Amino acid sequence: MSPPLYSDFKGELMDENPVFFLDLCSMGSHSYSHLPIFDSSDSNWTLPFSNETIRENKRVKRTIDIPFYFGNFSSHSSISCNSSRDSSCYSSLSSVNSITRLHFRDHIRTYKQRYPAEAVEEAVEDMHNSEIVGTEEDGCADGMLRLVELLIACAEAVACRDKAHASILLSELKANALVFGTSFQRVASCFVQGLTERLTLIQPIGPIGVTQSMMNIMDAASEEMEEAFRLVYEICPHIQFGHFVANATILEAFEGESFVHVVDLGMSLGLPHGHQWRRLIQSLANRTSHRVRRLRITAVGLCISRLQTIGEELSVYANNLGIHLEFSVVQKNLENLQPEDIKLNEEEVLVVNSILQLHCVVKESRGALNSVLQMIHRLSPKVLVMVEQDSSHNGPFFLGRFMEALHYYSAIFDSLDVMLPKYDTKRAKIEQFYFAEEIKNIVSCEGPLRMERHEKVDQWRRRMSRAGFQAAPIKMVAQAKQWLVKNKVCEGYTVVEEKGCLVLGWKSRPIVAVSCWKC
Repeated sequence: MSPPLYSDFKGELMDENPVFFLDLCSMGSHSYSHLPIFDSSDSNWTLPFSNETIRENKRVKRTIDIPFYFGNFSSHSSISCNSSRDSSCYSSLSSVNSITRLHFRDHIRTYKQRYPAEAVEEAVEDMHNSEIVGTEEDGCADGMLRLVELLIACAEAVACRDKAHASILLSELKANALVFGTSFQRVASCFVQGLTERLTLIQPIGPIGVTQSMMNIMDAASEEMEEAFRLVYEICPHIQFGHFVANATILEAFEGESFVHVVDLGMSLGLPHGHQWRRLIQSLANRTSHRVRRLRITAVGLCISRLQTIGEELSVYANNLGIHLEFSVVQKNLENLQPEDIKLNEEEVLVVNSILQLHCVVKESRGALNSVLQMIHRLSPKVLVMVEQDSSHNGPFFLGRFMEALHYYSAIFDSLDVMLPKYDTKRAKIEQFYFAEEIKNIVSCEGPLRMERHEKVDQWRRRMSRAGFQAAPIKMVAQAKQWLVKNKVCEGYTVVEEKGCLVLGWKSRPIVAVSCWKC
């Protein structure tokens, strides 16, 4: 496995899209005219435990009339330049001569126009639902706009490898992106951490050491991150929603069967206690006719002691309910998994379950994921159920990934504002020890270390089709909405069906998608 490259452009290879090498000449001397030059003084992280109160802010309307000719250019552009900022850069076009020559600055300008307005709207919406006092209303709105501009300018400076200017911008960002501020300030603080790490890791291209073998970021999680992950499961509906829809699909596949087998890729990132399978076992035990005679669960993962503990707990739970459970562990990552590693019996019905796992196999080239999907296809499961974050965080262009992630995690932090009080320690743990780690992985890491390579449903549909899978539409929107009500999920979460997939969103912003596939 090759080491990660922290060059911002080399090492970010295309997956399947046409490549444009964009003109980076004169980038090093760009003056960032839209921002003043700040003093390069260090700023410490601060926590706003002041007694400030916030009054209701006016709802700000926005009108955008920007010709966005290139769609999501993060999916269509790649950048190559010399490792030296001052050296000349090369530009060429795709063989399609009719396409007008585009410069890197044009793309940055387009993103600056497209995303800040959306991010500021969310920030202002956040302030509208808060309580801002006195005449600070306009100042707070200006502060949010300023924060967005700083984030984008800093991301641009980091992408251009301008360490001096990026350090200046980071100083002001650290003073304003408060970890106990508004939802946008809090999410900004996580992106500042990611930008800081990426800036620190920028170095000439070459070997930098051996990477630790991992299936997902939870394989190397600290105790704080593990605790935060448990809180995410308990408080945020994302994973529980995925479990609910996945189990309903699996139960349908197991209907009328006596011997059933689940291969679980990653066991929901190693979430303790096997919550998903406890609910499945309970549902199987509640059947009044044609009860399952044997349930087998095969867990695939690297943290064998954690998985074995889950298996022991599930065996006791299943035995108490009269279900015969056989639990086994395959200690391999997905890239090395082979069909012969999975013990199959002819009389069994097999399903494969993947919760927030397959995106970790997506690499700069699509070969690794294709191999895994083809291996799963050779197992001939009755269904493959997949739950994934529904966002585009795997584009070949760093700034594009940064913007998409900023928009996506702003929605998640906004939902946490509604679910938990401002100074709740649970919320701080969730944000700073779990979602911040995802954000930092997207923003600061490259190569094998960048594991949070989330993609949209349409991209997964293309990938699955290439591997020989056919979509099996999930028709349970009504049940999913009832689940939200039954579990008292806070108002603001939505469920929609999108081309046979069920998508859970926050105020219509997609968060996770559940899909089902047949061989």
